[in-house]
Amino acid sequence: MRAVIQRVAEARVYVGDGGQRIVGQIGPGLLILLGVSKDDNEANAKALADKIKNLRLFEDDQGKMNRSVSDIGGELLVVSQFTLYGDCRKGNRPSFTAAAPPVEAERLYIYFSQRLRDGGLTVANGQFQAHMRVALVNDGPVTFVLEA
Repeated sequence: MRAVIQRVAEARVYVGDGGQRIVGQIGPGLLILLGVSKDDNEANAKALADKIKNLRLFEDDQGKMNRSVSDIGGELLVVSQFTLYGDCRKGNRPSFTAAAPPVEAERLYIYFSQRLRDGGLTVANGQFQAHMRVALVNDGPVTFVLEA
């Protein structure tokens, strides 16, 4: 499981013709682009969710990254992104053979999001397998890539 995490002042995800309908939006917090591999399971999803919940990416009064999204009462926007498992090493067209099949990827995506909710966080989601437009205001910018 792979996640690109961006600290944001706000973020939203749109779907539909021309990206007109907002399906998820947050204020200050984290935008998580989540990729699920064919080898992932609930243990990976749990470990990654727990790590993100406690990751200290927000400044304290001294300007040090010492506060978690939980500490600041921040929100999370989780967007599925199978292209995180795109392999571009050979040729000019990415291969997605490492990505989980859609049914399993969706199940783990939902499990991951629910694990964050169960941890007391406010979680919004994109729409699985939809063409989405993601708008964000990156705060910092602060961006990390995590794997479980």
